Amino acid sequence: MRETAIRVEGLSKRFGSVLAVNGLDLEVPAGIIFGFLGPNGSGKTTTINLLLGLLEPSGGRAEVLGLDVATEADDVRANTGALLEHSGIYEQMSADENLEYFGRIYRMSTAERDGRIRELLEQMGLWDRRAERAGTWSRGMQQKLAVARALLHRPAVVFLDEPTAGLDVVAASALREDLANLVANEGATVFLTTHNMAEAERLCDRVAVVRNGELLAVGHPDEIRARAGGPHLEVFGDSFSQQALTRLREQPSVASVVQQNGHLSVQLQESADTAELVSLLVEAGVRIEEVRRGQASLEEAFLAMMEEEECSLTS
Repeated sequence: MRETAIRVEGLSKRFGSVLAVNGLDLEVPAGIIFGFLGPNGSGKTTTINLLLGLLEPSGGRAEVLGLDVATEADDVRANTGALLEHSGIYEQMSADENLEYFGRIYRMSTAERDGRIRELLEQMGLWDRRAERAGTWSRGMQQKLAVARALLHRPAVVFLDEPTAGLDVVAASALREDLANLVANEGATVFLTTHNMAEAERLCDRVAVVRNGELLAVGHPDEIRARAGGPHLEVFGDSFSQQALTRLREQPSVASVVQQNGHLSVQLQESADTAELVSLLVEAGVRIEEVRRGQASLEEAFLAMMEEEECSLTS
């Protein structure tokens, strides 16, 4: 059984009349990438600042690596890494000068510092350009250097607040791959906030969904996706007659059928036989070009939860 890297019990933070974090309860197992998901203003960054001891809780408590964030904040920060809103990179300095500077701050020995800098820059594909001034680099390369800075002193827990925000598709994909490889090699726990649901689905072992400072759901991405319903079938083609749709809707294994943009979206029960349903449509005169079966995406589940929460607030 994994140890617990982060434990949060009834954590709250109020700014005047605004309750930014509201009675949050979380346990983050050690050695995983944990996604912390929510819309803007949901309390994600405030939660990270509370866990780093940069803000004082209004209520509840939290521990990081067994350290109380309210009374042992310095020790928490010494044993964790963080990439928050600003990269912390000095643009007038080269890549190796940046990491050398932070290595000295963490009081790493010369041998440890030199070896670690080379190790991280090689893993990030930056070693051959280590002498270049960081300010001349692309945003994606600077973010890679910022992640290396956060991992430099081999922290047991790393907080990354939207590390791929503002990057193009290629740079974001490269950074995600580097991050996954580094975590696998380092064995660290990563607490990751992101607006990119595909990113969370690809990287995270567990995710939590928050809105208005409250926890809506927590679990493996598959568990969160299951909240949006069972498996579904996408059928592309033509000649979708009313008779065919009626016959399909009458099947016990079919929960719902929606026709849109030249295809059918069919919500299924878990026991549905895809081949049987396709045969039924063919017999009813439907010309089928392509069939896709799958589960709801994490993004679809996330949006469904946001809609449910919106309805509960307005009802």
